Amino acid sequence: MVRILIPTALRQYTDGGKSQVEVEATTVSEALKKLLSENQKLAKHIVDEEGKLRNFVNIFLNNEDVRYLSGEETKVASNDTIRIVPAIAGGMQLEEQEDLPIEDRPVRISPREYRRYGRHLIIPEVGLEGQRRLKAARVLVIGTGGLGAPSSLYLAAAGVGTIGLMDFDTIDETNLHRQILFSDKQIGKSKVQTAKERLLEANPNITIKTYDEPLTSDNALEIFKGYDVIVDGTDNFPTRYLTNDACVKLGKPNVYASIFRFEGQATVFDSKKGPCYRCLYPKPPPPGLVPSCAEGGVLGVLPGLVGLIQATETIKLILNKGEPLIGRLLIYDALSMSFEELKIKKNPNCPICSKEPQSVKLIDYQQFCGIEKMPDVAVVRPKTLKEEMSKGKKVLMLDVREPHEYEIARLEGSKLVPLGELPERVNELDTADEIVVYCHTGGRSARATDFLRGLGFKKVRNLEGGIDAWAVEVDPSLNRY
Repeated sequence: MVRILIPTALRQYTDGGKSQVEVEATTVSEALKKLLSENQKLAKHIVDEEGKLRNFVNIFLNNEDVRYLSGEETKVASNDTIRIVPAIAGGMQLEEQEDLPIEDRPVRISPREYRRYGRHLIIPEVGLEGQRRLKAARVLVIGTGGLGAPSSLYLAAAGVGTIGLMDFDTIDETNLHRQILFSDKQIGKSKVQTAKERLLEANPNITIKTYDEPLTSDNALEIFKGYDVIVDGTDNFPTRYLTNDACVKLGKPNVYASIFRFEGQATVFDSKKGPCYRCLYPKPPPPGLVPSCAEGGVLGVLPGLVGLIQATETIKLILNKGEPLIGRLLIYDALSMSFEELKIKKNPNCPICSKEPQSVKLIDYQQFCGIEKMPDVAVVRPKTLKEEMSKGKKVLMLDVREPHEYEIARLEGSKLVPLGELPERVNELDTADEIVVYCHTGGRSARATDFLRGLGFKKVRNLEGGIDAWAVEVDPSLNRY
């Protein structure tokens, strides 16, 4: 008899979870064929559809490396030992697992992990099999900011085996009131690299893959295909539509959330079972109509709660337990501490997830969302303007921010006309005046400058970098926010 040793990661696919099997054979080929014929679930982890040994599995005969190839007749004798060894400890590489469902991926829960996940293991809906599913799962978190920080941290703590982090931003001081993965001493560092270090501190038993790059129509499909669930923690419309479309084309569930001031939304878009993001929002709002969190603000604790909802839905999808938020939009209001659930339906004429989609390729999402380059207007740097004013040049400083921002910090003698009120109050301005428009960082003021120049204001310029740049270059005593 020839003894075949089964690695721990693959024992769950043998009848009875055996650690070894004995067969009668005269060659390695014959021994493996008998093993696989008696253990059908094990077969696809060892050989491909043509019966050839997969390239991530090695075969050892009496501690000597023998790569088994179809047709090779390596002789074996009685009492010989054949050992099956996956090339990568702990399971196959991400790329090699793409065609395997979660339940068929070979993973091993170590003795220390039994202790770590003990409170999971005693939940009937999770148990050992559920924890194995979590460890075998691969989740991509797009954005490591307000939503991505809490969702990725709890997914790591729960034992999700592979977590991808995608973000090309660096840590800023304004992030720290809500992005709980980061600290003051990490300002200026890469978000994904810092997040990776923090998640591995929380759970060294997992794998973190980082993508320090923007999500684009060129890389989305290639990156997404290696993951089971996509968690959308983005904060802009082009990336949301791109994430949705890529998920639909690949059949991936999209765990979506958004936040603003005191309100949050969450749902799961799965075009196989329900609506997609385009079913809910067929077209994006016009540029500038919906302010971002940078312009409108967000309660620091809000993304923590909403991000945890995303993590919860992701875990439910992996475990295949409970009722995911497919076809249900959860609305959260922190001020009233209330939740409301709205039913959303699949659009039979959806251009992306219907039976006859209009587009088969990913598009230019910046163009789709109507986002154009910053208007080409005359600009002036804070230092230059300060020098002009010190020489006696009279300038009207036009502040187009909101009143609550004006209370935080303002330039002395400036006139406050919020951008949304500018069309109705333009008669308060004189075309003969030298005007410099400013906002927080220069975006809204650029649009205001372009608007005024279109009305015939020739002596109007945009303060490049806004009041924030003025605080850095000219007056450090100003409050920054």
